Amino acid sequence: MGRKTAFLFSGQGSQYVGMGLELINYYPAGLQILEQAEEYLALPLKKICLEGPAEQLNITKNTQPAIFTISYIIYNFLMENALKPSAVAGHSLGEYSALAAAKSFSFEDGLKLVRQRGILMDEAMPVGSGTMAAVIGLNSNLVTEICTNIEGVCEVANYNSPQQTVISGEEKAINEAVESLKKLGAKKVVKLDVSGPFHSSLMKPARDEFAKIVNDIKFNEPVYPLIANVTADYIKDAKEIKELLLEQITGSVYWVDSIKRFIDDGYNTFIEVGPGRVLKGLMRSIDRSVDAFNVESFKDYEKLIKKL
Repeated sequence: MGRKTAFLFSGQGSQYVGMGLELINYYPAGLQILEQAEEYLALPLKKICLEGPAEQLNITKNTQPAIFTISYIIYNFLMENALKPSAVAGHSLGEYSALAAAKSFSFEDGLKLVRQRGILMDEAMPVGSGTMAAVIGLNSNLVTEICTNIEGVCEVANYNSPQQTVISGEEKAINEAVESLKKLGAKKVVKLDVSGPFHSSLMKPARDEFAKIVNDIKFNEPVYPLIANVTADYIKDAKEIKELLLEQITGSVYWVDSIKRFIDDGYNTFIEVGPGRVLKGLMRSIDRSVDAFNVESFKDYEKLIKKL
């Protein structure tokens, strides 16, 4: 059977200081893209990505354009070296990288969207009033059920893998859920170091403000089949893309269902495009029968070519 390849774009949390440096040393066009982003945003993005400090990189309004830009550089490198996807998807923030790859909007418009999304997400909640937690080793249906029985806002943010579900909401409600989930036998429940309760209804103020920005951007039909986070289904219509990006701010990321949909449709090779290897790791937990790779450096690319 031939290869049918989907590119998967990394989400927030995969960033680290120095990301992109090794590839940029081999690929001068990458530095030009980084400098273009820096100039467009009037933000010292090159220093933030390549030198840090981590505290600066990990501020959401910086993290989002940083990951978006590095992912775009890697994608362009792969395209210039004749590695093209048959379909694309991205995890949360990564959906913007997937849409840029699919030419649904320009690189500059993508930068504007992710920078503003980061600012609004940072500002949506007072620090300490909302949080998130990763639940490891418990059935997602059980996690969902616990969330619905907790008083206050406690919602499923990400269905990441059969063994990993992320919850989001008010600090008190999440703390209560954490205790309940531990008692039910979760292998591990880890509070996440985030600035707010992302992918929950508490993000509605950010969603409402972001709508004004989204409505100013020209969207096109994607040139590749693209599966959306909040529906785990293909989207083609430009108007629908806008609606689903807004829904994604307050809604759950159905990553497991998205990957299963790709596999059901015959995709058998998945390449994580972006910093880190989070999505490659999740693929192992979702379905080991398919090939999963990650590319963030020239060495990764060389390894990938040997295996393909």
